[in-house]
Amino acid sequence: MTTYSPRPISPAALDRLRVTDDAGRACVAHTAAEGGDPLRCCLRASAPGERIALVSYAPLRRWAAETGAEPGAYDEQGPVFIHPADCGGPAPSEEYPFSRAGALRTLRRYDAAGRIVGGRLLELPEDPGTGFDEALTEAFADPSVALVHVRAVEYGCFHFEVRRP
Repeated sequence: MTTYSPRPISPAALDRLRVTDDAGRACVAHTAAEGGDPLRCCLRASAPGERIALVSYAPLRRWAAETGAEPGAYDEQGPVFIHPADCGGPAPSEEYPFSRAGALRTLRRYDAAGRIVGGRLLELPEDPGTGFDEALTEAFADPSVALVHVRAVEYGCFHFEVRRP
């Protein structure tokens, strides 16, 4: 059961990414051959044969635009998978997305100015929810932490964001 709320990419940001991504490239859809690609619009894995797109996304830039933060050099962009059309967002879930025992995740902590104030490597335990809960509780115990980005270690891909409760 999740204690914190993983946030997908917002519907407004998705509307823009489905036209032009954060690197200025057009969104190009393709068919997922094998499936399993982590979709950041609905926080689930793609199914074989499903239409998806790989776009460049700048999560901290999007958050900074909402809050007035100035992340400076910490503003980065990277690849994420999304549906090329509205999918309705994530289904209600009591589990953290993209979590399986043994997976490695980086939890990158940011302050209200958008600067990195710490991070943690997390190997997901047999109960991934407990591992995420403990790591996020630790992160938000620091009053300077405004949000946490969860990323895959293998490719560095952004998985989801958690904001201060």
